[in-house]
Amino acid sequence: MPELLEIEFYRQLARRTLGRCIERVDAPDSWYLKGGLTASHVEAALQGRSFGLDRRIGKLLLLDVVGGPTLGLRFGMTGRLIVDGAAAIDQLAYSSDRDLSAWDRFSVAFSDGGSMVMRDPRRLGGVELDPDENRLGPDALSLSESDFSAIVATGSTPIKGRLLDQAKIAGIGNLLADETLWRAGIDPARPTSSLSSAERDRLYAELCATLPELFSRGGSHTGDLQAMRNRNGRCPIDDSPLQRRTVAGRTTYSCPSHQL
Repeated sequence: MPELLEIEFYRQLARRTLGRCIERVDAPDSWYLKGGLTASHVEAALQGRSFGLDRRIGKLLLLDVVGGPTLGLRFGMTGRLIVDGAAAIDQLAYSSDRDLSAWDRFSVAFSDGGSMVMRDPRRLGGVELDPDENRLGPDALSLSESDFSAIVATGSTPIKGRLLDQAKIAGIGNLLADETLWRAGIDPARPTSSLSSAERDRLYAELCATLPELFSRGGSHTGDLQAMRNRNGRCPIDDSPLQRRTVAGRTTYSCPSHQL
């Protein structure tokens, strides 16, 4: 499932599209177009122009069009980006192991013969022009310790729910939240206000360490906890049976022995 790390891979791949003239736009799935956008509208906004800058905020990939709007791409749980036939990620965890062009929800053809395609089996992503970037909190990769501490210091929301709230911190998904809390030894269901200053500092330190480590491994699905995310899973730290429950509306795995 694409989280911040996967979208960063997509952003790096999307950089190959910069400066190339957009010859054609194909948006066959009207449901995939968000914010009142239509196929004719997005075609008129992009055709004959080029992308001038690639950006990312959390899970949102942004391509600024020269002399035009910003194209916002969201990938949901199963969306992948393919540029000139090459994918940034061959397969996503919890997605189909098939790769069908029938799942192409949006594509741009360039005058040089290349293309950029969004392929999404479950249709949970979306395309928008000029998305409201202010709805997102600071990107998890650029979050300062003081900002993080302020975000998680108050409220009765489970700490996992606060980490998943894209309006508070942009980019953390289910896998990264479970991995980081497991490494920090903090129960995902604890109210944010119950964390001590030392625990907030420890959680921030683990987040800062986990993101680059998993990026270097290949994505959010490469965490140390990932292989044990099943009904018979055991904690890689102390071999205790993992607890499986729903926290903040998401299936959650944690260790009842060391996550307190």
